[in-house]
Amino acid sequence: MKILNPFASLPDNLLTRALKDGATPLAFAAGFSLISNLLYLALPLYTFQIYGRVLASYSYSTLVVLTIGALLVFVISSVIDELRTRVLINYGIALDQKVSSHVFAAIFEAETRGRGHGSAQPLRDLDSFRQLLTGAVFGAVFDLPWMPIFIGILFIIDPAVGVITLIGAIVLFGLAMLQDRLSRPPLQEANEAAIKGYAFTDAALRNGEVVRAMGMLQAIGARWTAFRVLSIERGAWASQRASVFGNLTKFTRMFIQILVIGVGAYLVLNGTIGPAMLFANMILASRALQPIEKLVGAWDGIVNGGRAYDRLNQALEGYKPAAATTTLPRPLGQLSIEGVNFAPPGAERYVLQGLNFKIEPGEMLGIIGPSGAGKSTLARLLVGVWRPNNGHVRLDGADVFSWNRAEFGRHVGYLPQDTELFAGTLRDNIARFLPDITDEQVVTAATLADVHSLILRLPKGYETELTDGGYMLSAGQRQRVGLARALLADPRLLVLDEPNASLDAEGEDALMRVIDLLKARGTTIVVVSHKPNILRSADKMLVLREGRMELFGPKDAVMARFAQSTPPRPVEAGQ
Repeated sequence: MKILNPFASLPDNLLTRALKDGATPLAFAAGFSLISNLLYLALPLYTFQIYGRVLASYSYSTLVVLTIGALLVFVISSVIDELRTRVLINYGIALDQKVSSHVFAAIFEAETRGRGHGSAQPLRDLDSFRQLLTGAVFGAVFDLPWMPIFIGILFIIDPAVGVITLIGAIVLFGLAMLQDRLSRPPLQEANEAAIKGYAFTDAALRNGEVVRAMGMLQAIGARWTAFRVLSIERGAWASQRASVFGNLTKFTRMFIQILVIGVGAYLVLNGTIGPAMLFANMILASRALQPIEKLVGAWDGIVNGGRAYDRLNQALEGYKPAAATTTLPRPLGQLSIEGVNFAPPGAERYVLQGLNFKIEPGEMLGIIGPSGAGKSTLARLLVGVWRPNNGHVRLDGADVFSWNRAEFGRHVGYLPQDTELFAGTLRDNIARFLPDITDEQVVTAATLADVHSLILRLPKGYETELTDGGYMLSAGQRQRVGLARALLADPRLLVLDEPNASLDAEGEDALMRVIDLLKARGTTIVVVSHKPNILRSADKMLVLREGRMELFGPKDAVMARFAQSTPPRPVEAGQ
């Protein structure tokens, strides 16, 4: 028998493909629901037999046999329900294993594309959606198809009882739809305001020193309060409406059950049905309407889970898992920029235009220019953080953006302007959290960056735990640790963006020594800086102005021409 796929009509993307792969376990869950609902019919049958046979015959043995049989049936039913729950839980785990790593990667890809919000909200959305699929509410969905069957049985017993139950089901569905129409917009507003509030708080905490130093706490708190108030107000409005509809649903269900009992009693008095059927009607009507009541009671969770699903699809939009690529040999370090034009996401014009130059293995390129010339943007292109709109950046002939990122990272060191460290030990940070990096490699990198002795003076040395962002270290210390991370495992290409911005004279001397050492080893080095002394070992210089190559060539010739064309003032660091 062909198993119908309930997700067959969904659009084709990473998340929906994972959902479609779960069609088989969901079919098993539906099968368990089928068995469970069939076994539930034992209760009205047991009631019918008690009133129709036991009470009429006063047979104790019949009572015992019927009771034991009914208990065994419900033991089996409980086991079936447990199996269904486990299937749904395992389905959620399998879904998470297939999707979570891609959601994690998509967050970082969105950040590098300028579409991210610096938040792990998509991962929280995945948790919310997974909990919706594996919770009791989703189990009620499998019981919904049984409503017509139970109502049909009631019609067979007596059409009047069947009509009452059917009308009740229609009324409950109507209440559910009305609740959705009235509560969904405020729930969405409340959820979005809460997400913005959390994101704003995370950003404020990352800048806690600035907030405290400049007395911004009250103003920051006022902005946070605005998000909080909107979230609470809209959430409270939706909760009040949900409470009203929940009580209406409960009243409607009780009203229907009373009508079923009343009509059943009337039919018994008229001799249309036997007394045993009175209680069978009540049980069947209750079971028929139960799934709707469950869904209405959990409507907030259903709406939030649906919104989480929508946001997950948005987060995965445009994301493609990295395709398997051929492992390339360790590069020599030839860096070539071929006709590169680039505009960041949302920009109206190119930030970099018409860049063409080449650096040979072992050479050092110094990049200078005024603020906003595009120097840091170029540094990001050189290490494959961004892809040019036109042209290519190649390392030994291979496009750096298309190179497998894990393999590419083994050959490249990168130190951005703002050095951020991760929560973890100093060793973990220098080792880039790679499991196969030896202690010797970590210590060698730290020694090259002149941070080894500093680390040894810390209470736990390399095992010192850093808080999120490494705030226990000074800016200069963080920059040295970041440099050690960039120098790990003797990179063939080293890109440093203002590497001495937070260093003292001693740190600058150590940085220049390591640059000379790496050059002697054949490492290709690119340094963005506004301090000429750090560029003393440069073989070539590039002057950027308004995103264009103003000068490029041997250092001495470029610096001579640059000095003639520039007023006597230091060139500022910029993007």
